[in-house]
Amino acid sequence: MTRLQARFARCRAEGRAALVTYVMAGDPDPETAFAIVDALPKAGADIVELGLPFTDPMADGPAIQAAGLRALKAGQDTAKTLALVRRFRAADADTPVILMGYFNPIYVYGVDRFLVDAREAGIDGFIVVDLPPEMDDEFCLPALAAGFAFVRLATPTTDDARLPAVLKNTAGFVYYVSITGVTGTATPDFGRVATAVARIKRHTDLPVVVGFGVRTGEHAAAIAEGADGVVVGSAIVDAVAKTLGPDGTVAGDPVAAVTALVRDLAAGIRRAAARKAA
Repeated sequence: MTRLQARFARCRAEGRAALVTYVMAGDPDPETAFAIVDALPKAGADIVELGLPFTDPMADGPAIQAAGLRALKAGQDTAKTLALVRRFRAADADTPVILMGYFNPIYVYGVDRFLVDAREAGIDGFIVVDLPPEMDDEFCLPALAAGFAFVRLATPTTDDARLPAVLKNTAGFVYYVSITGVTGTATPDFGRVATAVARIKRHTDLPVVVGFGVRTGEHAAAIAEGADGVVVGSAIVDAVAKTLGPDGTVAGDPVAAVTALVRDLAAGIRRAAARKAA
């Protein structure tokens, strides 16, 4: 059983959805970013989704774009992101880590070399948002062959005709994008999300997690009513940004800000589980 399978199994046994937390590697600087990642599981995160900084993140809203630029300015790159995961694994062998980003940094690093180094670092899978199913030969299939999960995005515009192609080589879980648009720019319609999750579940046995627009414990609770997991990214990145001074340097306590939010999100998911069990 992989780390992802084990984690979803544990959450199912507890009668609740998994909390998936996104942070940008290297934001606002490498040491602070590591401290944030290291604190996430203790605050209630079940799965860590780690952003790979890139200059042109087409699916990301202003908050995550800004986080990526801060990380790049601080010198973060692909090799340092793998090193962050390796360091995290020295103390945490169980929490799944999914690397999320775009294909360009992986292509420049070299696919074969990247997969070897990612395995050694302890990464469990990938979300590469700009590789559609028609380009599976580029990275998806080599990643699957190397034992990684490859998580695909389904969106409100992914109809039943397109869904089989999206799901064909998906592994680990399915990521349902709850809004049309970029990350962190709108609040989901929770009723429509529940209907969409149920539709996707008719096509796959994989867990379905929901992200984009989830910002509070109450949002997380509403999503957790019908999904196997809840992804929160922009709200966490915003919590980091609010602790920074005008020049981008740390002025407050980013770790405390993030862990307070993650605890609220985890509590929301547990409230939803309690309501379902009642």
